[in-house]
Amino acid sequence: MSKSNHSEALTKLADNPRIHLRRVLPLRPGAKCVVYWMQRAMRIHENSALDVAIDAGNLLGLPVVIFFSVIPNYPNANLRHYHFLQQGLRDVEDDAKELGVGFVLRRHPDNSLEEFLEEVDAAMLIGDENPLREPERWRKILARRLKLPYWTVDADVVVPSAIFGRDYFLLQHMRPHLKEALPKFLVAPLSPKPQHPWHKPKSLASDSLANDITAGFKDFDCTIQPVDTFTGGTHAALKQLKDFVTHELKDYVDKRNHPELKGTSRLSPYLHFGNIGPLTIALAVEDALANGNVSQAARDGFLNQVIAWRELSVLFVKHNANYDNWECAEPWARTTLLEHAGDPRRYRYIFEQLERAETHDDLWNAAQREMTETGWMHNYMRMYWAKMILEWAPDPARACEWGVTLNDRYELDGRDPNGYAGIAWAIVGKHDRPWFNRPVFGLVRPMSGASIAKKFDAKAYIEQHSAETRLFQHSDLFHRDM
Repeated sequence: MSKSNHSEALTKLADNPRIHLRRVLPLRPGAKCVVYWMQRAMRIHENSALDVAIDAGNLLGLPVVIFFSVIPNYPNANLRHYHFLQQGLRDVEDDAKELGVGFVLRRHPDNSLEEFLEEVDAAMLIGDENPLREPERWRKILARRLKLPYWTVDADVVVPSAIFGRDYFLLQHMRPHLKEALPKFLVAPLSPKPQHPWHKPKSLASDSLANDITAGFKDFDCTIQPVDTFTGGTHAALKQLKDFVTHELKDYVDKRNHPELKGTSRLSPYLHFGNIGPLTIALAVEDALANGNVSQAARDGFLNQVIAWRELSVLFVKHNANYDNWECAEPWARTTLLEHAGDPRRYRYIFEQLERAETHDDLWNAAQREMTETGWMHNYMRMYWAKMILEWAPDPARACEWGVTLNDRYELDGRDPNGYAGIAWAIVGKHDRPWFNRPVFGLVRPMSGASIAKKFDAKAYIEQHSAETRLFQHSDLFHRDM
């Protein structure tokens, strides 16, 4: 194919709302491959960013190689997160080999993406999108420095964020636009196969996943221990999805707000790390409905969470620079919270007491321990957990800061748009409406332990997450699983 035909074919491929052309330059003459810089979408299965790289490679008659960079200073990440990440990368490596694409892992300090592009004579670079502050900054800096075409692909939402182009005050304002766009994007991906398999040059260095990817990282946070409640990776994610759709989805409407029961999908860690995509989940749910295995209500209730609320959260983070702090407060919430900032509080706690689950509230303590000890908290409890931090913290700004810090530190699905939007909803009224005026909360929707304990078996939940329930031997667990 001639250069002009290559250019025309790539232009047609790029005409896709998922694709963001970050650097438009001529292809490298004599290039030997297309590189996919994997970061957020850590999977081979149904990954639209990888699909774009394979399509580009097929058009150019080139193989595709995945590049993954391990750094010691990923924002707010710690050993718990990297342990889960490494488990997932093993699936990526195995699945990439089976598909016929390359996989190269480089650890700091030998992890320069720009040097790797030169080393392998890349024709162009494909990456995935990430709306969070630091990853987006990295992409912008990289785009200015590269000497070859650079595209990023919105691979971890069902409807590309570019379709909306804005945040929404309430979910109900987004729904008509989502409803209009969804039929076009809620379809099975084509998942192209590479026509030119990657053959790794013997001289090309790649670090082994048989070794601890954090070894030698001097300032890396190793204080938060790995957990054995989740195993990272696409294989575990697909198994979890199958188990949920087969056994739990039919009862989702009745059990989803019962933290003491196994009623939710527990897929959020896999979504955060990109081990599974929301489209894969949504299509599995649609199949279950089509086959008569679940009700329309169960399908609608679950997809409302995995598509509507989740993608509203992505838009919030993408379009609000203060997504993780008090400054994102809705004006009405800011006003009313400031009016009530001096209200007397029956209980006040410092951050360390909250972190250690040392409050008077057994239900809140159980939720905090579920998070610190398992790496995950039931969604219904997350709302109550954040609301009580607002009630006990010195002020709303501190409440947001403490909630974000705890969430990002201990949750496997922390450092994620869903978590930031959830905390902003609970504390500063984001994506919510004014409620009834009351002390401390003002017009922000309140919750109380007494009220929510009437809706599920709070005693059973507390017993499941009592201080004596789980004891972790960090070093034994780490070395056994790594």
